[in-house]
Amino acid sequence: MRYPASEKVEIIRLVEQSHLPVRRTLEMIGVPRATCLPLV
Repeated sequence: MRYPASEKVEIIRLVEQSHLPVRRTLEMIGVPRATCLPLV
């Protein structure tokens, strides 16, 4: 799935601000890890 640039920025901010590991944060917000491989 492709995300618009504004959503990508928001996802990155959520991951950066989270105290949880990246994988867990992505899981919690419903973003498949495969779409964010550079982050994990």
